[in-house]
Amino acid sequence: MTKQITIASVVWLELWRRKDLYVVMILMISLLGYLLSLNIFGMSSSHRYIMEMGLLLSWLMSWVLTVNLSSRQLPEEEQRGTIYPLLAKPITRGELIVGKWLGCWVAGSTATLLFYLLTSAVVMMRGGTLHLITLGQGLLLHCSLLGIAAALAMTLSTRLNQDAAATLTYILSVVFFVFIPDIPEILVRENTASPGLLSAAYYALPHFEVFDMRRRVVHEWGPAPAGAVGLSIVYALAWSLLLLKFSWLAYQNKTFRRELTV
Repeated sequence: MTKQITIASVVWLELWRRKDLYVVMILMISLLGYLLSLNIFGMSSSHRYIMEMGLLLSWLMSWVLTVNLSSRQLPEEEQRGTIYPLLAKPITRGELIVGKWLGCWVAGSTATLLFYLLTSAVVMMRGGTLHLITLGQGLLLHCSLLGIAAALAMTLSTRLNQDAAATLTYILSVVFFVFIPDIPEILVRENTASPGLLSAAYYALPHFEVFDMRRRVVHEWGPAPAGAVGLSIVYALAWSLLLLKFSWLAYQNKTFRRELTV
């Protein structure tokens, strides 16, 4: 595991060098500062609106940061030619993929933690209260989802360039989050031509909506059952491992060609 941690630390150094995290943090602070300055309809409960918008921004920014970071790792190593000295060391392609994924997931999770802390601070400044257990569960499930997103982007980047891998990951993420949960309702409401195919997609594809606790946090419904949270984490781990397995299979026999320059 030492090799994977070393590779993950390199991903961290790259993140700081490119200042991606600085950019999204400044944007997050600016948007939350603007929300703090608003008087939403003069309502004393406007802190709920700020919490809702802050969590939405946290989801969007952590998603974009994680996908962009994950989708560029392998293609950039190949483009720069640094993939050769990496694989010349006693590092297998599987260890490289796991190390890259680990670095991207930890980076995305750390950014998410910072986003949640900023949102919580703004809510408290607005006079709101926080249910720490519920908020902690939401953060934990959010970070679990980022593991799947990072693994998905890593899998696609083994065969696609950075832009194509990132774009396809965004599209699939929206499908998994928005369309897949509505399949049972579609089957009941619409007379579809291929109900078997939709049913298979419903059970075979990941469900991103099970990691979303924003409503529970915003409306103070209290903590979710610990068993449900635990199963969701196991579900995320299983999908992350499956996608990393696909990444390894797709990358195992891939050949690299040096581009000759005159």
